[in-house]
Amino acid sequence: MKEIVSKYIIVGAGLSGLTAAHQLVKKGETDVVILESRDRIGGRICTTNGIDFGATWFQTHHEEVLQLLNELDLQKFKQYSKGKSVLVYSTMAPEHYFESDPNAPTAFRIAGGSQKMIQVLAESLEHKIHTNTIVSSIVAEENLVVVQTSKGKVKGQKVILTIPPKIATRLAFKPELPESIIKVMHATHTWMSNAIKVGLTFKTPFWRGRNLSGMVIGQVGAVTELYDHSDAKDETYALMGFVNEGLRDYSAKERKQRILEYLKKYLGTEISDYVSYEEKDWSQDWNTSCESIKSVYMSPSYGNPLFHKTYLNDKLIFSGAETSSKYGGYMDGAIYSGMMAAAKVMQ
Repeated sequence: MKEIVSKYIIVGAGLSGLTAAHQLVKKGETDVVILESRDRIGGRICTTNGIDFGATWFQTHHEEVLQLLNELDLQKFKQYSKGKSVLVYSTMAPEHYFESDPNAPTAFRIAGGSQKMIQVLAESLEHKIHTNTIVSSIVAEENLVVVQTSKGKVKGQKVILTIPPKIATRLAFKPELPESIIKVMHATHTWMSNAIKVGLTFKTPFWRGRNLSGMVIGQVGAVTELYDHSDAKDETYALMGFVNEGLRDYSAKERKQRILEYLKKYLGTEISDYVSYEEKDWSQDWNTSCESIKSVYMSPSYGNPLFHKTYLNDKLIFSGAETSSKYGGYMDGAIYSGMMAAAKVMQ
């Protein structure tokens, strides 16, 4: 990569970064470059073999997601929840079966997987995205800002930094950021950084034939949450959920064995007849996690007001799910913060 000069520099090609770029281009600001350290786009939206290993669900109050899907002409569909769900609250007591309240707020998924939204967003930005490009420093000079990457320098007028705040503390800033914002960056939990997800596909949704929803909930077993993850057209059948983090210390082979045995107990022996089995441990993802991962079971605090200020002589703007003042930690928050950042740099 030769030295690039672009009016707007966006660090991170996740949902927030791509939303910001999309907004700028819509407003006629096409002089944009997006720098992404991964070999793929999407950040913590990651759909593999039809399984959403990152961001998955949204609800009707997530207006930014709904509006963006509508704009991109993408469809939503309801999370399957018919039949009995399983609650495992003790290893010493029998499981409890319950049915979801039909009047409860519905969770939705994106037809084609969450990655579909990323793909369509990126269509008009294709030549502006540089993957495998690791940013190491952001330096504000008199009339421009210089971003040093693993492939060379990128110069521009404004930078939108969309990577998780804790990950962004790895970068060097000049002039240095105030101690107050550095402290907040270190303290802000990175959404998904401690999660292990598992996904299994099947030839048939055997659990439905038993009047089971596919939902298994419980903190005491190998899988803390499991859901039906079949596609919108009911052509491929799957289960997806979160693995108990205590299994991180086991070998992949033993962890898989424990997961399968646990699910067989509550959903049936057909669990062993899977077509594909995959796991994603986000703690092993350098772009998402760090050495000191911390499990957060209560809703973390997102959207600190310090993230809404500008830095480096008004040349640096923060964006991303963790920085959003609205639905922080959700896809809705990532979209909202991307929109706000785009509006801010154009002021």
